[in-house]
Amino acid sequence: MDIKIGLLVKNRITLQEVVSHCKKLTKKNKEQLSEMMSIDKQKGLKSLSKEKRQKLEAYQHLFYLLQTQPVYLARLIFQMPQNKSTKFMESVIFTLYNYASNPREAYLLLQLFKAALQEEVRSKVDHVHDILTGNATVIRLVVSFYRNARGQNALRQILAGPVQEVLQDKALSIRTNPVDIYKAWINQSESQSGQKSKLPYEVSPEQALSHPEVQRRLDISIRNLLTMTDKFVSAITSSVDKIPYGMRYVAKILRTSLAEKFPRAPMEEIDKIVGNLLYYRFMNPAVVAPDGFDIVDISAGVTLHPDHRRNLGSIAKVLQHAAARKAFEGENAHLCGVNQYLEDTHNKFRRFISAACCVPEPEERFNMDEYSEMVAVAKPVIYITVGELIDTHKLLLEHQDSIAPEHGDPLHELLDDLDELPTNVASLGDSSAEQVLSQLSKMEISLTLTSKLVPAASSEESDARSLITKQMLVDIIQSQPGDSLPEILWTRASEHEEASHDHLMHRRALRDAQTPAKLKRNRSLAANSQLSMEEKKRKIIRNLRRLESLGLVDSAHQYQELINELAKDIRNQRRYRQHRKGELLKLRQTLEGLDAKTLFYEEQIDYYNQYIKTCLDNLAANKVSGKNKKLQALHYTAARLHEKGVLLEIEDLPLSQFRNVIFDIIPCEESGRFQVKAKFMGIDMERFQLHYQDLLQLQYEGVAVMKMFDKAKVNVNLLIFLLNKKFFKK
Repeated sequence: MDIKIGLLVKNRITLQEVVSHCKKLTKKNKEQLSEMMSIDKQKGLKSLSKEKRQKLEAYQHLFYLLQTQPVYLARLIFQMPQNKSTKFMESVIFTLYNYASNPREAYLLLQLFKAALQEEVRSKVDHVHDILTGNATVIRLVVSFYRNARGQNALRQILAGPVQEVLQDKALSIRTNPVDIYKAWINQSESQSGQKSKLPYEVSPEQALSHPEVQRRLDISIRNLLTMTDKFVSAITSSVDKIPYGMRYVAKILRTSLAEKFPRAPMEEIDKIVGNLLYYRFMNPAVVAPDGFDIVDISAGVTLHPDHRRNLGSIAKVLQHAAARKAFEGENAHLCGVNQYLEDTHNKFRRFISAACCVPEPEERFNMDEYSEMVAVAKPVIYITVGELIDTHKLLLEHQDSIAPEHGDPLHELLDDLDELPTNVASLGDSSAEQVLSQLSKMEISLTLTSKLVPAASSEESDARSLITKQMLVDIIQSQPGDSLPEILWTRASEHEEASHDHLMHRRALRDAQTPAKLKRNRSLAANSQLSMEEKKRKIIRNLRRLESLGLVDSAHQYQELINELAKDIRNQRRYRQHRKGELLKLRQTLEGLDAKTLFYEEQIDYYNQYIKTCLDNLAANKVSGKNKKLQALHYTAARLHEKGVLLEIEDLPLSQFRNVIFDIIPCEESGRFQVKAKFMGIDMERFQLHYQDLLQLQYEGVAVMKMFDKAKVNVNLLIFLLNKKFFKK
C-alpha cells in the first residue's frame, strides 16, 4: 500500500517536472519525455524502484535477523581484533538496539550480552581467573553501556553521599605511605620551629616506621581510612536495587557460566571475579574520579584538590582489596592491621554479590516470550549510517562461514538476497555522486526491520510418532511385563494379559466419553486405544524402525532411549501439567494479540484503499462543466499513437495499415480505470481493461514496454504521460 501511494505521489511530481519542460507529446520530444517519466533515474536506497526496494527490504530482513538472533553478532565479535570489535560494537550494535530505549530492545541487547559472554567463557577462558586478565570485549562493552546515562545516575545515587562527605571534611588527611608521613612530619616541624631538622630527609619505609610519631600518625590515618571506607561499604551493599538491572543480569550470567565450566572451583573464587565486575569495573573508577562521572556537582574549570584525590584513592584501594579478599603484605606489610577488616568486609561483599545476582530472567522482567514478535503491531525502526551498513555487510560476508557454519542457516539466504557488496556508497544514499564519499558514509538512513519467513526444519513427524509410540508402550507394559522392550514386543501375550489390556482400554473409553469435546485426546491416540495388543506391538515395531532411521533410538541398546524418555515423562507429569497450563495461558494471550493485530491491519488496509481512491478522484480532471460531469473519451488512430511514440508495433499488421486502426480510451466510473477499444476499419475488434495503478506498478518494476490485446506493444512511460495529460489535473 505504501508503494502504491508513493508511486501516485512520485508520478504527480514527475508529471509536473515534465509539463514544465514540454507541454505536448510530439514526435520530436517523445524520447526526452520517456526518459523524464522513467522511474529508474531516481537514486538512493529508498527510491521508488523495484531494484532499490528489494535491496532495502533485504537489508531490513538482514538487520532484523541480527537483532533478534544475537548469536551471529556474538560470534562476529570474536572474529575481529579487540580494538576493532570495540569500535564496531559501539558504532553499530548499540545503534542496532536503539541503545535499549524500550523494553524490546533492552531485552534483545541483554540476549546479545548473554550470548557473547557465554561464548567468551566457553572458547577463551581456560582457567577461572582468565576472565580477569583477558580484558574481555563483552565485559568492557557491558560496563561502558550500563555506566553511562541511566547507569551514571545509579552511581550518583549510590556514591554521592560518602564521596561528598570526604570532599567536605577539610581536616581529613589519609596517608598510608610511611615515607610520605615522615616527610610531612619533618616539613611541619621545620615550619613550626623555623630550624632545619636534624633528621635525614630521605629514609626507607622501615626507618620511617621506627619513629613513634610516624607510627602514631599512621594509626590515625588508618582509623580515618577505615571509618570512611565503612561508609562506602555501607552505601554500596545497601544499594543493590539501584544497580542497573542489565548489569546485575550480566553478573548473574558470568557467575553461572563460570560455575558450569569450572564445577570444582570454589564459589568464593567465582564470587571474587563477579565482584571484580560489579565493584572494580563498574564502581571503582567513579570512586577514584567522581568528577569524571558526575557523582558530585563541581563548578566548571574547578578540579579536585590533590588531598581529596589521595583520600579517595586510598579508600578505593581498600575497597578493591576487600572485594578481591587480597591481604596487605610485602611492601604494604605496615597495613597488616587492616587485614581483619578486609576479611569482614569481603564477607559483606559476598552477600552483596549474591543479592545482586538474584534477579529475574529478562523474559519476566520485560514481559517477553517467543510470541511477542508475532503480536507486536509497531515494527522496529533503527537509524544507521550508510558507512555502518556497508561495514556490517562486508564483515558478515568475510566471516559468514564462521558465524553461520550450517549450510542451511538463514543468514546465508539473506546475504544471497543482497548479492554483492555495494561498491559505490552513493548508490545507497540520496546525494549526488559528486559529494565526498566520507560525507556520504556518515549519511543516516532509517530501516524498518521486518522478518523474512525462513521455514525451519520441522520435527513434527518425529515428535508425533514418538508420542504415539510411548502411549502404546505404556498400554503394553501395564498388561505384559518383561525384562526388556524387545522381549515384550516379540513375546506373544497370554489370554490373561489380553483380557487385562481390554479391561484397561474399556475403562479409558468410559473416561473419555465423559470428557468435554475440547479436552479429548488426539484422534490418533484415541484410535490406537481400539487396537489389540498384537496390533499395537506391530505398530510399535514399525514406529521404532522409523525413529531409528531418524537417529532417535538405537536397537543395539534395546531402545533404552525411549524407555528413559518414558520414565522421565511419568516422573514429571505434574510439572508438565503446570507447564502446559502456563503455555495455554500464553497461547490464549497470543491469540488475543493476533486478533487485535489482524483487526488493526484490516483497518489499515481499508484506510489505505480509501486514501488511494481519494487520491485518484482528486487527480481526475473535470473538463466538462454542468450538472452531469463526465470525462470525455479519447479517439486516436494507431498511426497517431505511433507518431507520439506511445504505440510501438502491432503484430502481423504493417505500418501502412495503422491509419485504419482506431483506439478509443474510455474512462470508467471508477477513477483510474479505463476501457480501451480497438476498431479496424470501423469494426469493433477487441477490448482491454487498463488500470492506472497497474501502469505505475509496471513503471516501478522497470517494465518499459507492455502488451495490449496480446498484439499491440506500447511504451509504458509515454502511455502514463498521455493519460496524465488528458485525464488528470496538471
